[in-house]
Amino acid sequence: MNSLLQKLKDFSTPEICDAVSRKINLNPAIKQVVGNKKIVGKALTVDVPYGEGLIVTNAIEKIQKGDVIVISGKGNIETSYWGDHRSICAKFMKAEAVVIDGAMRDIDACEEVGFPIFARGITPRTANKTGEGSINVEINCGGINISPGDIIFCDRNGVIALKPDEIQDAIEKALDKRKNEEYTINKMFETGKVLPRIIKRNENGKNN
Repeated sequence: MNSLLQKLKDFSTPEICDAVSRKINLNPAIKQVVGNKKIVGKALTVDVPYGEGLIVTNAIEKIQKGDVIVISGKGNIETSYWGDHRSICAKFMKAEAVVIDGAMRDIDACEEVGFPIFARGITPRTANKTGEGSINVEINCGGINISPGDIIFCDRNGVIALKPDEIQDAIEKALDKRKNEEYTINKMFETGKVLPRIIKRNENGKNN
């Protein structure tokens, strides 16, 4: 599995989206706020009531190396689910990133920490601290159902979530499409003719 996850990083989220028949991309409002690298890791899921955030600290204690914390914040951007101290702790635990269907805060300090954050927005206000919520359960984050251990892939284009058994097929299809695109571009240079539609090559390298 680790080798497959590394292979995913050879692609972009658009390429993998095109290779999977079902909708796998989270709401595009969830964007990269801190960091600029591709992220791939297993989902550690956190389900929290709207505006409640204390249980996120419990989730941080459960991080395994390479995890992506995925917080189902119900789209709340009025209060924050994440800040600089949580970034420091998650980085210390060797998590890959956090994905939040909601807001974060302490943007300057978080940028100094350098722990990757994908969120809907930034707000100065903290969340409530009743401790309600659940860890490692199926959640809905950004309109996509995500189970613990699902594969989260993030880049500047957005965030996608895959089932582990989808990865191999997605990589193969994405690679095939990439080769078709390269073939088409080469044909354009050879012929001097613009080809706005991708040509599918066959095994002999000839177009279909």
